Amino acid sequence: MKTLLVSAVALVDADGRVLLAQRPEGKSMAGLWEFPGGKVEAGETPEAALIRELQEELGIDTWQSCLAPLTFASHAYSDFHLLMPLFICRKWQGIPHPREGQVLKWVRPMALRDYPMPPADIPLIPILQSWL
Repeated sequence: MKTLLVSAVALVDADGRVLLAQRPEGKSMAGLWEFPGGKVEAGETPEAALIRELQEELGIDTWQSCLAPLTFASHAYSDFHLLMPLFICRKWQGIPHPREGQVLKWVRPMALRDYPMPPADIPLIPILQSWL
């Protein structure tokens, strides 16, 4: 089984809310909510992938020094195994806006369970809630 390395981030605003992105139609698991991020390409670090993905998906810039590793997800889907480090970021430049057709929503940590998520993301919720 192939292992897929995906980097994700919990962007936390000044009010302590976390940004979730809804997967657009046409993508696998469309309609589910997730933490922004994406695949780590060959030769890329998880941090570099996240900086690139945030620019591509949300039009914001951040720096490796602003990405604090928090936890990770390890989940077996039917056709691949997902390994996903989750970073926390409180500092970026620009205002996140959807650039790939996704819907964005700032969510209070205690309300994260109200949003249906991919199976790999769900175990990250209690860790985030206790940290925030």
